[in-house]
Formats: sequence, C-alpha cells, structure tokens
Amino acid sequence: MKYANEIKIGALVFLGIFVTIWGLNFLKGKHIFSKQRHLYAICGQIDGLLAASPVYLNGLRVGMVEDVYFYPGDTARRIVVRMILDNEISIPRNSVARIASSDLIGGRTIQIIPIASDKNVESGDTLTSETQLSIAQEVNKQVAPIKAKAESMLASLDSVLAVIQYVFNKETRDNLAKSFESISRAIITLEHTTTTFDTIVSAQQSRLSNIFSNVESISLNLKNNNQKITEIINNFEAISDSIAKVSFAKTIRNADKVLTETSQIMEKINSGKGSLGMLINNDSLYTYLKYTAADVDLLVKDLKANPKRYVHFSLIGGGGGAPKTQKKVETPKQ
Repeated sequence: MKYANEIKIGALVFLGIFVTIWGLNFLKGKHIFSKQRHLYAICGQIDGLLAASPVYLNGLRVGMVEDVYFYPGDTARRIVVRMILDNEISIPRNSVARIASSDLIGGRTIQIIPIASDKNVESGDTLTSETQLSIAQEVNKQVAPIKAKAESMLASLDSVLAVIQYVFNKETRDNLAKSFESISRAIITLEHTTTTFDTIVSAQQSRLSNIFSNVESISLNLKNNNQKITEIINNFEAISDSIAKVSFAKTIRNADKVLTETSQIMEKINSGKGSLGMLINNDSLYTYLKYTAADVDLLVKDLKANPKRYVHFSLIGGGGGAPKTQKKVETPKQ
C-alpha cells in the first residue's frame, strides 16, 4: 500500500508535467501529437518579428514562428526565421513569406503568399521572403512629403512675414495712410464730376436726342440707298478694271520713243546744229540783238525828245502827209 500511494503520486506529478508541457506548446501553436513541418525564410530585416508570432495563409493561421536567429557565418548579418506549419496544408514551393503588420501597435506576423507551382514545399525548405512596411512606416512615408512641404511653406511664410515687416515700416504706413487719404479725395472728386456730368446730360438731353435722331436718319438713308451705293461701288470696280486693262507697255514704249527723240534734239542743240543750236552756241546773234536793242532805245528817247522831227501836223491844208525832209537818225557807233 505504501508503494501504491507513491506510484499514484508520481503518476499524478508526471501527468501534471505532461499537461503543462502540452498546454504551453498548444498555446504556442505546437501540436505534440500531430505532424508538423519546419520551413525557413532568410530576411535582411524582420522589423520586430518575434518567436511565437503567427503564420497566416489566406488569412487563416496555419503555424507559428518557432525561432529567429542570425544566419551562422553570414557577414551580412541576415536573419533566419524558422516556422512550424501544419503538415496538412499544401503550400506551393514558389510561395513568398511576407513579414507584415498585424495591428496598430507594431505587432508583426508572417503571411504566406501562395504562387502557383508544380510542387509543394517540404519540411526544411526555404521560402523567398519580403518585408512589408509597418503601419507606422507607411504613415511616415505618406506624411514625409507633406511634412517637407509644410516645412518649406513655413520657411517661405517666415520669409514673407519678414519682407512684410520690412516693407510695412512706419514710413510706409504713413505713406499708405496718405495714399488712402488721396484716394478718398479722388473718390469725392469723382462723385462731384459724376454729378456735374449727370447735370450736363440732363440739360443737353434734348440735343442728344436730336443727335441720335440724326444718326438714325443717316443710317436709315444709308439703308434706303444701299442699292445705289452698291451700283457706285460696282462702277468704281468697272473703272478700275478698265484702267487695269490699259496697255501700259505701249504707253511706256511711246514715252521711251519721245525721250529718245528729245535726247537727239538736245544733242543737235548742244552741237550747234539748227537755228536754236546756233542761237544757243553762237554769240554773234546775241551781240547783234544787243546792238539793235540799244539803237531802238536811242530812237525811242529821241522820239520822245523831238517828236516834231518824225511827226508833222498841218492845221491848214489837206492831208497831213509826211514832212518833205526828215532828219536822218544815225545809228551810234559801238
């Protein structure tokens, strides 16, 4: 009886230890009585992935992360992630193990992305890995450009405020006040001008009405005489067409012929041919005409001084003939 109690106590202790171990493994996702496969993924960075993190396939938990450690002898310090998966799940060999966010506080899980393949993975195979940005990293990635723009905008705003502060100093404010005062006076003047203009328009309303009536009458006359205006324009077009049809070539040839003949005449004159040429080029005729003009001048003067020598009047007797004797007028020698 003494040994029977000790055996019972030992069996109870062993059973408790077994249940404890089984319970801990069950809570960790390890099933002692079921077959499981070990898969591996080599990552450059795991971003907070821990042992016992769940492994999902299409949103269903199919395993857990058993261990995370550095790849032995790797100078790049890559990290090996060892996973335990249920043996009943078929996973294509080309599948990808993606480290993804599980919640907003930074928890990480592994999501297996299945990619079609002719073969399934076996225990000990290594899956291709990739790391998805965490929610905080995604937020930072989206907020970073906005932050940069906000900082740039604040810097620009600060510069603008500095410029405004520099521009709107006391002197500028005084000038602005004077400008607004001038604008106010200009507006008042404009109001007076508008009032005066309204008064003038009111006073000249009848004349403006007559002017508009005259303009309307002119436009009506133009409208009524539209056909006549069209005929006049057509007549001008006909005249211009007639002018355009004139033989300008023949006219130019005739003008050229006239110029040629004129040139020939001028050459003859310059060479002393003909009466006009001799008159221009020979001074003897000029000298003779000069002497003749002098003689005529002397004769006129003598006629004025002694008219009785040349005209004889008889009051008695018949006809006033010419005198019997006349004094011969000698031409002065030159």
